[in-house]
Amino acid sequence: MKKIVLLFIAVLTFVYSTNAQQQLKLTPNAQISIITIAPGDELVDSFGHSAFRVRDPFLSIDIIYNYGVYDFNTPNFYAKFAQGKLLYILGVSKFDSFLNSYKAQNRTIVEQILNLSTTQKQAFFEFLQLNARPDNRSYLYDFFFDNCATRLRDVSDKVLTQSLHLSYDFDELDLTFRDLIHKYLDNQAWGKFGIDLALGSVIDRKATPQEFLFLPDYVFKSFEKGRILDKPLVRSEKTIFESIPEKKSSTYFTPLLVFIGLSLLVLVITYRDFKRKSRSKWLDFFLFFLTGIIGLLVILLWFATDHTATQQNFNSLWAFVPNVFVGFLLLKKQLRPWIEKYLIVLLVCLSITILLWVLKIQVFSIALIPIIVLLGVRYLYLIKYMKSTTY
Repeated sequence: MKKIVLLFIAVLTFVYSTNAQQQLKLTPNAQISIITIAPGDELVDSFGHSAFRVRDPFLSIDIIYNYGVYDFNTPNFYAKFAQGKLLYILGVSKFDSFLNSYKAQNRTIVEQILNLSTTQKQAFFEFLQLNARPDNRSYLYDFFFDNCATRLRDVSDKVLTQSLHLSYDFDELDLTFRDLIHKYLDNQAWGKFGIDLALGSVIDRKATPQEFLFLPDYVFKSFEKGRILDKPLVRSEKTIFESIPEKKSSTYFTPLLVFIGLSLLVLVITYRDFKRKSRSKWLDFFLFFLTGIIGLLVILLWFATDHTATQQNFNSLWAFVPNVFVGFLLLKKQLRPWIEKYLIVLLVCLSITILLWVLKIQVFSIALIPIIVLLGVRYLYLIKYMKSTTY
């Protein structure tokens, strides 16, 4: 009986607290803010972060609404992440814990307090509270079109409707999606190469000014110059935490230098094969098998996932999937006659890759140049070798 009474009291307490939260009215001194976090050192943090802050000192409210949260306990987490099926959620936390986590990462934190009426603040608060409920808080994340930054724009549009006029008067406008993300990857050489390898030609179209807002910095700029009816959208701006400058260690272990070294090695081996009228079978197997595996990953990202940015990826031309199987045939002493024609197809694919690059249909990583050179030279040598060998 005692357990039943305690359970009844707990249920009543929960219902009461939930209703109280729903009916809570912010005071005129409440603030709705945009919090912008500067980029961090890790690749996943390279583009910065954005969130809403709701603060009402009179009611002891200081909450962060963060659309960049995901649950590691999600069943098949990594599979869903790879397939583009992972749901992100609107996380709600105390501002102090949010602040301390980013201070620990030494990332600058800037706050823009919005110039809203009490009614508009209340509308924001109620929308965020409703959106944070378990049945509303999940959404299918898309890096370019639906992320923690674009959600701030979309929520503001829904709450403030026609009274909101965000600014899209940016200094740089003639930029593709790839140009925009490259701006944040100067210190992430391998990450930049991986992104250029994984993302397709769909991100080489010009982004509209409105589409720039997938990046927190442009959300900041858009709100900074925005208007609400006849007044500025941002009432005041302040830096909550300034990062401490750190000396960045330079590295020479970049994709470009690594692949130049690899290209020189292949050229030396190919020259030696030419002099000896021989063929280094293990080198051919390595080149074909590796490019085939890379091509397979590219094709899987293109056709087997829901990621929109990995579609129409022409890295699949130089990283040709059938190379996986042909590589094993190249381990044999005698090569089948049709392989000569296959090598010609590979040279055509390399030529098309270069043409697509020149026409800017897809922009490839600069580190791909030595790879194309070494593959082209090796393919040409194999054709010459087959023509001079009797089968």
